[in-house]
Parts: sequence; structure tokens; C-alpha cells
Amino acid sequence: MKQKDIIIIVAIAVISGIFSFAIANFLFGGQKAHKLTAPSVQAISSDFKLPDSTYFNKRSLDLTKNITIGDSTNPAPFNTQ
Repeated sequence: MKQKDIIIIVAIAVISGIFSFAIANFLFGGQKAHKLTAPSVQAISSDFKLPDSTYFNKRSLDLTKNITIGDSTNPAPFNTQ
């Protein structure tokens, strides 16, 4: 290659870079107004409200207690053999 060819290639590369930058800025750039808002939450406090006494009292059922119905000594109750 001659020196003249290298200068032409560099000039074309620079001009095409500027042209592609201008086209990309026109298509994708520009000043866009984005109104972003985040929801606000209430601050966490150290106050603890007792649960409703209608549902949580001494006479209510304890759902965490194991319930045994009958006297079953079968180690595999769902085995159908």
C-alpha cells in the first residue's frame, strides 16, 4: 500500500465514525424526561401491638400441637400391600 492509500483509509474511518455517532445520537440519544418515583414506606417502630384477644386467648386451639386420632402402631399407614 502506498502512503496515500493509508491516509484515505484513515480519513474514511474518521468520517464514518463521526457520521455513525451523529446518526446513533439522533436515533437513540437526546434529552428524555424520565419521571421516576419510588413508593414510600412507613418507618419501623419498636411498638408491638398484642394480637386480637378474640382469636388469641387461653381457650383457643393450639394449632402447633400434634393431634393423634386413635391408637395406631402401623409404621407405614399409607402402604397398601
